Amino acid sequence: MGTPPFASGILQALVAMKYPIIGVVTAPDRRSGRGLTAQASAVKTTALEHNLPVLQPESLKDPLFLQTLSQWNAALFVVVAFRMLPKEVWQIPPMGCFNLHASLLPMYRGAAPINHALMEGETETGLTTFFIDDQIDTGDILLQERLLIEESDTAGTLHDKMMKAAGPLIAKTIDGLSNKTLRAVPQRIPSDTPLKTAPKITRETCRINWNRHPVDIVNHIRGLSPVPGAFTVWNKQKDNKNAATTELFIKIYRAQAEETTCTDTPGTVLIQNKNTLKVACQSGYVHILELQFPGKKKMAVDAFLAGFREEGLIKFESSL
Repeated sequence: MGTPPFASGILQALVAMKYPIIGVVTAPDRRSGRGLTAQASAVKTTALEHNLPVLQPESLKDPLFLQTLSQWNAALFVVVAFRMLPKEVWQIPPMGCFNLHASLLPMYRGAAPINHALMEGETETGLTTFFIDDQIDTGDILLQERLLIEESDTAGTLHDKMMKAAGPLIAKTIDGLSNKTLRAVPQRIPSDTPLKTAPKITRETCRINWNRHPVDIVNHIRGLSPVPGAFTVWNKQKDNKNAATTELFIKIYRAQAEETTCTDTPGTVLIQNKNTLKVACQSGYVHILELQFPGKKKMAVDAFLAGFREEGLIKFESSL
């Protein structure tokens, strides 16, 4: 059971390892794009490529869906990046129903663990398989695997590393449950460390606050790159000084922190030598390395500055 490319990659790995997959459950096709054409999920596309039966219920409590699911007589359900399952679903298989979560539970429970681990500046994260229960990401743990986070990692690169590691971990979990060598253990809430969560990313999550330390801002950018992308707002003055300003939403994909004494107001933009664009913040500057203006392509900073003709003070909105 799953929907996005992350789950699709794991389905592909399980097929390659020749696990006997009876069927796949994924989200209904959604209309998107200019023509509002129906788009299948990544998981459905992969399932059809391998001639696997697919169920796409609007409601996970639909009686016909539950009946069909039961008739598959699957011994075990594997869930990756899907909706919260009702008890009517996860209690069906005799061996249970387990989920893969992209963090070392109980840390970073929630919808966006990859993003939040980077945004918090973590140097390590991991994967967890656990039995599903009636709450979100709280079930007994089966297996965990630790992964290092490199300074160069973004949400995109970490996503791909985790997807690659997830297939073998799920395989080990299936094997351990099948041969009854794997024992689930309750999640342990740390007494000496605050429990960090990973709520859904919203538009406001993506807005950069320049009233922060440069390292924190760079981590924020890394955790949202390339999708959905951290952004800042420039209220650009029009040529007619009496006219209202134009609000430009600028996405930033790569940046570097400079920790130093800074007397400039947070959000102030400094351009140097046509290859450096840095933004003042608390205790330093953030050097922007890759950005995107509205309606333009993503560009490296030197290519952007080569065609940038703006004069005068430039200041991004500095606070949320």
